[in-house]
Amino acid sequence: MLGQSVGERVGYRVRMDARVSRATRIEVVTEGVFTRMIQDDPGLGGVAAVLFDEFHERSLDADLGLALALNCQQLLRDDLRLLVMSATLDGAAVARLLGDAPVLESRGRAFSVETRYLGRNPADRLEGQVARAIRRILAEEFGSILAFLPGQGEILRTRRLLLELGVPADVDVAPLYGALAPGDQDLAIRPAASGRRKVVLATSIAETSLTIQGVRVVVDCGLSRVPRFEPSSGLTRLDTVRVSRAAADQRRGRAGRTEPGVCYRLWEEAETRALVPFGRPEILEADLSGLALDLARWGVRSPSDLAFLDPPPIGAFAEARSLLARLGALDSQGNLTAHGGALSNLPLPPRLAHMILCGAASGQGPLAAQIAALLSERGLGGREVDLLHRLEAFGADRSPRAREAQALCQRWVRLAGKSGTRPHLTPGLLLAEAFPERIAKAKGKPGEFLLANGRGAHMSPTEALAREPWLAIGELGGGEERDRILLAAPISLDGIRQAFGDRLVREDRLATEADGKVRARRLTRLDRLVIEDRQIDVPESALIMAALLDQVRSQGFGAILSGVASRSLLARVNYLKRQQPEHWPDFSEPALLAQLESWLAPLLAGRRSLAGLADEDIAAALLSLMPWDQRRALELAAPPRWTAPTGTRLAINYEAEAGPTVSVRVQELYGLDEHPGVASQPLVLSLLSPAHRPLQVTRNLPDFWRGSWKDVRSDMRGRYPRHLWPEDPWTAIATTRAKPRGT
Repeated sequence: MLGQSVGERVGYRVRMDARVSRATRIEVVTEGVFTRMIQDDPGLGGVAAVLFDEFHERSLDADLGLALALNCQQLLRDDLRLLVMSATLDGAAVARLLGDAPVLESRGRAFSVETRYLGRNPADRLEGQVARAIRRILAEEFGSILAFLPGQGEILRTRRLLLELGVPADVDVAPLYGALAPGDQDLAIRPAASGRRKVVLATSIAETSLTIQGVRVVVDCGLSRVPRFEPSSGLTRLDTVRVSRAAADQRRGRAGRTEPGVCYRLWEEAETRALVPFGRPEILEADLSGLALDLARWGVRSPSDLAFLDPPPIGAFAEARSLLARLGALDSQGNLTAHGGALSNLPLPPRLAHMILCGAASGQGPLAAQIAALLSERGLGGREVDLLHRLEAFGADRSPRAREAQALCQRWVRLAGKSGTRPHLTPGLLLAEAFPERIAKAKGKPGEFLLANGRGAHMSPTEALAREPWLAIGELGGGEERDRILLAAPISLDGIRQAFGDRLVREDRLATEADGKVRARRLTRLDRLVIEDRQIDVPESALIMAALLDQVRSQGFGAILSGVASRSLLARVNYLKRQQPEHWPDFSEPALLAQLESWLAPLLAGRRSLAGLADEDIAAALLSLMPWDQRRALELAAPPRWTAPTGTRLAINYEAEAGPTVSVRVQELYGLDEHPGVASQPLVLSLLSPAHRPLQVTRNLPDFWRGSWKDVRSDMRGRYPRHLWPEDPWTAIATTRAKPRGT
């Protein structure tokens, strides 16, 4: 519009290219480039204003860039102007974030767009319905068509269907998605040739900032594919979701950019009201490791120190910082390390930047950079699963896109610095440096693997890598329980030991076999992968001791407490603990399991199993946890037995719901006219018949003798005529026997 060349008054700066000069006054940059610019120059010297356009897309870089710009404005540059722009923006929320900034609205020039609803049959494949709708529209409408589909797969299948079913001779069908080569993208965006029409099949890449001349019809399937990061697996998966109302409005508006148009929606009109107003911001769904690294470089540990429209989730951010710590980017205090600073100098996600630095340290910087390019540029090097094949294809590719990527690799290598002295790393080990949790071990059938993070993964058994014993995996396709391997390279066990020796954990495991004896195995693990497993013929006594203690911890007291003495002791102490918590130790099962080494370990010396432990020894070991004066007090306050008038020592049940209870035949209480007590309260007497059947429970024996006894005596004399049933039992002689014959 100015009649000037790009790079004069108006220039641009993107990931692989820049066109600016001293004359440049307006510089158009990507959001990622801007975050790096402000990190390199926090004061934004020479910049008067920053305009954030299409902010409704809510990319992670846009949110971070605005937060950093606000921080710069508050602390360093009160003269810095900030402007946030969008056609479908929640203006009030952004205005509050900007300190109640004014909201300016410009309607601009827009042509009318008629909206028509076609509905959708959920039983039919999406591609078929879109293809049929497009063929019908081509017959009814004039002009070119822009059709929105969720992703590349649906676009290619719809294109194939259109070509198979047939379209008018004057119609060209062009796909448009992010992984498409730049030249092919230009073909889709370029106006149709004179006398021809175009059908552009696009992802949400065409929702905003893009006008295709001649398009006056939009077909919207109402679906979008968005990334969802899972901190638990470390994977970013693509989910197909309903579009928001804002996105639907953006898509509809594409039909009225140059003339009045029509928008066909593949859903019912009533469903529009059910659409969410705005899509979820990327900051709520994405891998936050890059954000965490940027904040650490900015000198911020917590996102709450900056103004975000939507603060990042606490759990995901904590996991991101944990990853940075594992990569060596943060020290134990959470501060940025020298390695972290080097990572932040590379315009790549932290994992890939770490891989390049590791490669540079081993003299493999160019190879690591090429792998990073294949992982960050979709479709580069083809779609082979084998990383080595992709590297070969990338090296032989002479296309403009490949040449730009190779130039970018050289820049990364320069930024990574000179080579170091680390051992040589293979392509597989370089991949593993970036994704150590995706080191995989073969299991079962060819093509089936177990990852270090515990998930399963698979590939076609016909793939050359399907029979490799070990793999490093760079890319996975989502699955419920297991993932599809999309990119991998072989690695060796020796290589794993060499590169990840500091992460290997040696663990001795013991199992109790049928004979009750303990057998030992020594495992070497990388996270959840067993690297080595061998039997220990003569395990150390300490190892056996630890295994037996672990057995008790896992099985509980049922593994050792089988006798009366130990269980009675626990019941007595716990009863007193409930009465006087401050005076008695905690003998609950969790508390005692937590200190097994103090009381049980001495009993296990020289043993290979728990079998044969004497109950009296266990009770004595438990008593050893109490000082002598407390043991003496225990015997007085809560004795294990009560002596009846007959001399019979009867066990006291301290776990009874009614309180300490003794079950006793009523004849053994004759002559007792005072109620016995224990633990400073009446002992509950469960009175039994001569056949040990329950008669009555009492806490007041004298009242029982002078009250209920009359009825009990009358009933019992008839049932047990050979036993004594005196009218005044409080004066009779206690007995354990029936009355002599003839009396």
